[in-house]
Amino acid sequence: MLSQIVRPMVNTQLRLLAKSQATRPTLVSTVAQWLGFLGVRAHVTQLDASSGKINISLTVDKPEACDDHDWQQIVKNLETPNGNLQMPLLADLTPQQQSKLQRLLAYVLQAGNPGQPVNWEDVYPQLQPLGLDETILLGIRSALKIPQDLESLLNDLDPDVAAIALPKAVSIAMLDHKVNQSEDAALTSLLNAMKEGAC
Repeated sequence: MLSQIVRPMVNTQLRLLAKSQATRPTLVSTVAQWLGFLGVRAHVTQLDASSGKINISLTVDKPEACDDHDWQQIVKNLETPNGNLQMPLLADLTPQQQSKLQRLLAYVLQAGNPGQPVNWEDVYPQLQPLGLDETILLGIRSALKIPQDLESLLNDLDPDVAAIALPKAVSIAMLDHKVNQSEDAALTSLLNAMKEGAC
């Protein structure tokens, strides 16, 4: 499962980093390695520490799985004056896609608490940092009132919705720092749906 592979590896690398006599070059190569796991080729161009935080600047090449046309369009969009505007992908979803997203995220929350209702007062503050607007959050709250079924949610799932849902679902699954079998199945299904759309 995701947590059983990634978290221990990162923790071990952080301990080794703390003991390293060559902290700066080791951290530079470690960050590049972490991004490499995601298929992202990145080069650290600047690294410094201040106020208890590490500031890193990166140059990112086209990820391995990225289509050439898509990458050129992303770079072109960033070069235009409006390329820095914050335009969340969620704003482009149709009402049907939003509903599917809300139900998918509700399912992941339910999967993390098998056999018991999800306490909205507890999870609401944890969901707010995920970049979900209040409409989506209210939709998740509503979807939590009934048990969600993964199989029906995956039926005719739009790959774009899967791509938006996956990082949010991973964050939700990791709220308790572990991923159970049901959460893992949901994440794998979202990943597969997203891959199908990229083919």
